[in-house]
Amino acid sequence: PHNLLFLLRYWKRRDNKVALNMVEKTLQAMQRGGIYDHVGFGFHRYSTDSQWLVPHFEKMLYDQAMSAMAYAEAYQATGKEDYGKTAREIFTYVLRDMTAPEGGFYSAEDADSEGEEGKFYIWTQEEVRQALGNEEVDFIAKVFNIEKDGNFVDRATGRRSSVNILHLRKSLGELASDLNLSQHDLRRHLEVIRQKLFAYREKRVHPMKDDKILTDWNGLMIAALAKGAQAFDESEYAEAAQCAADFILATMRKPDGRLLHRYRDGQAGIEANLDDYAFLIWGLIELYEAVFDTRYLKTALELTNDMLRRFWDKDVGGLCLTPDDGETLLVREKEIYDGAIPSGNSVAMLNLLCLGRMTANSDLEEKAARISSAFSGSVKQSPSAHTQLMVALDFGIGPCYEVVIAGKSQAEDTKAMIKALRTRFLPNKVLLLNPGERDPSEIAQLAKFTQSQSSIDGRATAYVCMN
Repeated sequence: PHNLLFLLRYWKRRDNKVALNMVEKTLQAMQRGGIYDHVGFGFHRYSTDSQWLVPHFEKMLYDQAMSAMAYAEAYQATGKEDYGKTAREIFTYVLRDMTAPEGGFYSAEDADSEGEEGKFYIWTQEEVRQALGNEEVDFIAKVFNIEKDGNFVDRATGRRSSVNILHLRKSLGELASDLNLSQHDLRRHLEVIRQKLFAYREKRVHPMKDDKILTDWNGLMIAALAKGAQAFDESEYAEAAQCAADFILATMRKPDGRLLHRYRDGQAGIEANLDDYAFLIWGLIELYEAVFDTRYLKTALELTNDMLRRFWDKDVGGLCLTPDDGETLLVREKEIYDGAIPSGNSVAMLNLLCLGRMTANSDLEEKAARISSAFSGSVKQSPSAHTQLMVALDFGIGPCYEVVIAGKSQAEDTKAMIKALRTRFLPNKVLLLNPGERDPSEIAQLAKFTQSQSSIDGRATAYVCMN
């Protein structure tokens, strides 16, 4: 997904329609394919074929987080509701199936159940008939391409599998036209059917859940939910992100402030690595901008200082994967490749730039520049393998905007001003709130320049600086 986050920024910077088309085609194909769970929502791990029909059925928390970010940003960039709907469905899945009672998020769901990969997710035509009744089988077969003999070939045997993976071959607009329905009626009918299929499927043996709570992956999900709260003006997402952040900071942080990596069965342990710090800081920055609670920004700065103290390579720059007092290794690895998930260095670079702009701390921006220069040789050889770093670089090159809104947080004009920013695709900006009803020293302690930025005549006032 970070490939798509980069392409959206490249489109905005260059007004490059090809880049936007690449994003839209990919997001549409992902949502239509078998890689997406059309009954229970969320994305499977990856596709095993070029049509994106047959997935590896495992579901990972970090894939949900990064994919949700891509769909939310595409919604902001294009205004197309299909992208917003998919992002919301991903959040529905995570909040329903992957959220611990304590507030953190579980790691994954297995691909197999009853010893067979995908058994929980695939359907025979007869099972669909049992779930829906005879009248709706023909309709749903046309929509989700269900066939009596199965709709995919078993790659091991080369034979028809006799089971079906639900997928779309056309957009809902095209399907509505084919079925002589309005899009509204088609969506409404499909939702009724989806709920019936979901209820039937819930009776099956579920795949095993990996119920570890990992700091790094939770950081990504906190960031995604906070972005979703902003893009969709949805308080439920902000509340879920807050619950997870509060749980981690209360349970997976030692008395000296250091993070721990994992929690399970009431026990937190394992010293945190770079990804834990970088991803959680990202989540806290996004969460501050979603709810404007200064304790999240303050904690992000504290963790950043700890990260730089323990992981920074003083000789050539960049951040090591392990802390300076961790296990003795022949080499302290420094990861920059943005693979299945972004690298800690790439995310840390963007965090440092954001926090530097939010607090007018040029030292943090200088550290970000040193990350860029430390890895520039590797990145030049293969830029497409470092697209999250390219996201940070796009922010660093600018133009970048620092926005302070001064006004009562619950006042309608303040809310309208904030919403005007959130409904647009403005990736290269940071946002601070100087609330009129509280002592402004809370934010001024972290960002001194906000002391002089107050509301004018009691009205919501925006201060916008560039670079």
